[in-house]
Amino acid sequence: MDFERLSRFERINVVGTSGSGKSTFARELAESLNLPFYEMDQLFWKPDWQPSSDDELLRKVREVTSRPKWVLDGNYTRTLAEKWKHAQLVIWLDLSFTRTIFRVAKRVIHRSRTQEEIWPGTGNRESLANAFLSKESIIWWAITTYRTNRNKYEEMMAAPAYSHICFIRLTSPANVASFLKRLQNAVE
Repeated sequence: MDFERLSRFERINVVGTSGSGKSTFARELAESLNLPFYEMDQLFWKPDWQPSSDDELLRKVREVTSRPKWVLDGNYTRTLAEKWKHAQLVIWLDLSFTRTIFRVAKRVIHRSRTQEEIWPGTGNRESLANAFLSKESIIWWAITTYRTNRNKYEEMMAAPAYSHICFIRLTSPANVASFLKRLQNAVE
C-alpha cells in the first residue's frame, strides 16, 4: 500500500457496520491528514432522536461533499451516489461479527451510564431500554445489517461505477492501528 499516495487523498468516506469503530477511526484519520471530520449520524439525527427526511439528509451530505476536503464516516446507502461521486478513498472497517457486536454493546452501556450527549445540541442520549428492549436498538441494527453490509461493500468494491475510488478493507484492530500508524508516518 502506498501510504505516501494515500496521505494526499482529501475526500474520504469511512464505512462499516455499527460498532466497527468508524467514528473513532475517521476522527483519527482526519486529524492525521488535517482534514475536517463529519459524522453521518450527526447529519441525520435531529434533537430528540428525530430523523432527517431523505431530502434533508441529501442536502446536508451534498453540502459536506461539495467541499474540497473531508473525512465522512457512515453508511446511509441512500446517500451513496452523492458521497461516492466525490470520494477519492473509501475505507471499509470490516471487523468480525463478534467483535463488532461486543463493541456496539459496550459503547451503548457506557453511554447509557454516563448519559453523555452523543451529538452536541441534540439532547440525544443512549438508554439501556432502547438498546436492549426496542425495535430501534442499535445492537439489533448491528446484528441484522452485518451480513448485508459485508455483501454490499464486497460488490461495490468491484463495481465499475466506483472504479474512480481507491478502496481499502481493514479486517482487524491490528490492521486499523497499523494503517493509522503507517499513514501518520507518511504524513510526517
